[in-house]
Amino acid sequence: MPKLMDKSFHKSYLEPHANNHLEKLNWLRASVLGANDGIVSIAGLVMGVAGATNDIQVILTAGIAGMLAAAISMAAGEYVSVSSSRDTEKGLLEKERMELKNYPEEELEELAHMYEDKGLSKETARTVAKELTAKDAYAAHIHIELGIDPNDLTNPWHAAFASSAAFLVGAVIPISAIILSPSSIRIQMTFISVLVALALTGTLSAKVGNASILRATARVVVGGAVAMIVTYGVGRLFGVAGI
Repeated sequence: MPKLMDKSFHKSYLEPHANNHLEKLNWLRASVLGANDGIVSIAGLVMGVAGATNDIQVILTAGIAGMLAAAISMAAGEYVSVSSSRDTEKGLLEKERMELKNYPEEELEELAHMYEDKGLSKETARTVAKELTAKDAYAAHIHIELGIDPNDLTNPWHAAFASSAAFLVGAVIPISAIILSPSSIRIQMTFISVLVALALTGTLSAKVGNASILRATARVVVGGAVAMIVTYGVGRLFGVAGI
């Protein structure tokens, strides 16, 4: 058996693990970004309200209402998005099943060509395609052609829960900071707490994506600072105007 074929088999066996690893990284990245959204969105909201009034009950009510509304909205959006993606994957799987049933020879040739594209010789590629087809044609095709595991499709409920949970975790930070801080330094403490939290999410995001930590952290910290300054300024403007 050619050495090249051995490499191809090794790669084939390693790919599912690589895909699982990539999927975990994507979930982690989504969680970090969700938490970051929660921090910035709710920080901007409570800072804006705090700029207009010192009434802690009003600030808390606005913060919790905004947090819950946004979390539910994110969950609903994620559910719809993942459900659509899942339906598309199911459609592709069913299409592949029908093609294998109606055009087995053509599908065998297609599989052989795919292994040729991976670097195998024509003879070796056809041998591999025949052996895999004889064992499980459906599994062989969806693995190399679609890259979909029919037993591990993304669950829209899991995605919705993860998205909203990450947002809620992030949102708790600015609400806790503004509620628990002494009234005399409430704004300053919230501002600092939020920037520290954003620096942490920026660092995590950079590590997950193998990006520059300084650049990624600077982006989220500056963005969060601008959001809080603008919303606080708008709140102060409305408060002074008595609106």
